[in-house]
Amino acid sequence: MSEFDRKNRDDARRAIGSVAVMKTTRTRGDDTKWRAVVERDAAADGTFVFAVRTTKIHCRPSCGARRPKRTNVVFFASSAAAAASGYRACKRCRPDGASPASERDRIVQQVCRRIESAEKPPTLRELASFAGSSPFHLQRVFRAAMGLSPRDYAAAVRARRTRSALRTERTVTAAAFAAGYESTSRFHAEARRELGMSAGRYRANGAGERIRFGTAACSLGVVLAAATERGICAIHLGDDASELESELRERFVRAEFVAADAAFSTTLAQVVALVDGRRPTLDLPLDVRGTVFQRRVWRVLLEVPLGATIGYRELARRIGAPRSARAVAAACAQNTIAVAVPCHRVVRSDGAMSGYRWGEGRKRTLLDREKANR
Repeated sequence: MSEFDRKNRDDARRAIGSVAVMKTTRTRGDDTKWRAVVERDAAADGTFVFAVRTTKIHCRPSCGARRPKRTNVVFFASSAAAAASGYRACKRCRPDGASPASERDRIVQQVCRRIESAEKPPTLRELASFAGSSPFHLQRVFRAAMGLSPRDYAAAVRARRTRSALRTERTVTAAAFAAGYESTSRFHAEARRELGMSAGRYRANGAGERIRFGTAACSLGVVLAAATERGICAIHLGDDASELESELRERFVRAEFVAADAAFSTTLAQVVALVDGRRPTLDLPLDVRGTVFQRRVWRVLLEVPLGATIGYRELARRIGAPRSARAVAAACAQNTIAVAVPCHRVVRSDGAMSGYRWGEGRKRTLLDREKANR
């Protein structure tokens, strides 16, 4: 073989190799897109569209129409690119307009503003009429986006108004009417449930509330436990007892604090045993305080078994709000009852460790110990 022929052969091989690499890369990308189409993944909407050669129609990845054969599908970066190649937009998923997800978000935002601007909580039927939807559809869409029903969201808005009114109005009665209540009896009943104390005590910045507390050494450093008459209201972890006590006092500015007596020392010992892994659960009542959404998250966390973990997206799905993973993560970070409300069992979707209010090292120790004792 001449030198000229040998050179041509080598150039041809390199060209074939380059084409093969490009084809492999393109195939892998197309495989990922096809998987999104098969799963009707709404998260992929807006990143590409797929077109069907036989029908000359292009769709969003989440389109609910009958799934085409893979051999008939081609992918485009946008609806405009597919249209330029001669593919019509699907009339069902409308890839050339606003996505169903963004339209749902728009409706939910409008409903939220309607609830926030109303003097008293609107009924579900009134909200559905405002949104141009059926009550059932609005309830389902709102819960998927917000993690709670319109009624619960209205309750949270009213609770926020109640807190603000109690800080600014001259009397509790004036605060009740400023918050939109038509009777003081209902105001007092709901205020106690939402605030964790009477309206009068909240107005006095927690004055009159009696909190017993104590600190002790544990395998994770120092633990502080505190309880009201309703149950455990705080379990904090750290390295310095005085810092943990200061954090507690900042939460309940005008409460009366009582150092651990003999009875509470028994409670504290049970908390230490829980933190150290010598007991699986804490058989004591909890005084859990938070928003409606936070309490929903924490309630599901209590169902995660010892030694198991859960991802933020899965946790969001279980509370009925699959698109609220970030809000779920924030709720976990705001949990003030460590270990007993097991926010340490929440990890990233790939199983990797994520943040923890009391340090990732403590989180890893808790998880490793629970898996070993499972």
